[in-house]
Order: sequence, then C-alpha cells, then structure tokens
Amino acid sequence: MNMLIYLIPIALFMGGIGLAAFLWSLGNGQYDDLQGAAWRVLADDESGPPKS
Repeated sequence: MNMLIYLIPIALFMGGIGLAAFLWSLGNGQYDDLQGAAWRVLADDESGPPKS
C-alpha cells in the first residue's frame, strides 16, 4: 500500500508529459497534412536502390 504513494504521482507525471508532448505536436503542425503521407507511400519514386 505504501508503494501507491510513489506510483500514483509518477503515473500522473508521465501522463502529463505525454499530454504536453501531444499538445506540442498539435501546435507545431504535425497533424496538418494527414493525406500527404498516405499518398507519398503510393508515389512511384525513381530514387530507389539501383537495379543490378
């Protein structure tokens, strides 16, 4: 039971860090172009590895 005194604040702190990182990523535009990454996967690049 004494261990909960340490574990609950640590869990709340780590959750706060995760929330802060998510809000930071929203503020920096990480989620602005969701369709671009999906189309880049399908794009036909010629800059791949050289063919033997």
